[in-house]
Amino acid sequence: MVTSESARGVQGLTRAELLALPVAVDLDTANRALSIGRSTGYALAKRGQYPCRVLRLGNTYRVVTAELHQLLGVDPAEVTERSDLYA
Repeated sequence: MVTSESARGVQGLTRAELLALPVAVDLDTANRALSIGRSTGYALAKRGQYPCRVLRLGNTYRVVTAELHQLLGVDPAEVTERSDLYA
């Protein structure tokens, strides 16, 4: 997704950073992972159009990391399989 904010230099997360995320992340972290600017991300969440499911907890938005991984095609099992090779 290319937005004017992403064109201005919103930097995404590396694969290692994605794999190190906790079970759920705040919307700002999910926005970074998807290279979506903050304003765009919050507007999409508010309209129910965010690219993956967003949980609203009081005044806070949270994104389930497993859904973020799936959307980005990142398989956390690969890390476990690779680390077994070096054990």
